[in-house]
Amino acid sequence: MNVEQMLGQSGILTLLGMGVVFSFLVIMIVCMYLLQAILHALKLDKDAPAKTASASAAPGAPAAPQADQKAVVAAIAAALKSKGDL
Repeated sequence: MNVEQMLGQSGILTLLGMGVVFSFLVIMIVCMYLLQAILHALKLDKDAPAKTASASAAPGAPAAPQADQKAVVAAIAAALKSKGDL
């Protein structure tokens, strides 16, 4: 096998690989658009109504009120100052 044949085969293999990846991306985009259309048709694309805030700090829970955050910052600053780091 000479260099020209090897280059030809490597070019074909490169184009084949890029074609497979490109076709997969096209199929994935088409599937995403179909899923969007299905969810829109079933009216499942609306956000759920917000629930009232509970006492637990679950992920996605609303942040603490601004007054509580200021109290936390003040407590951290006082702890650092008493330790001598501030």
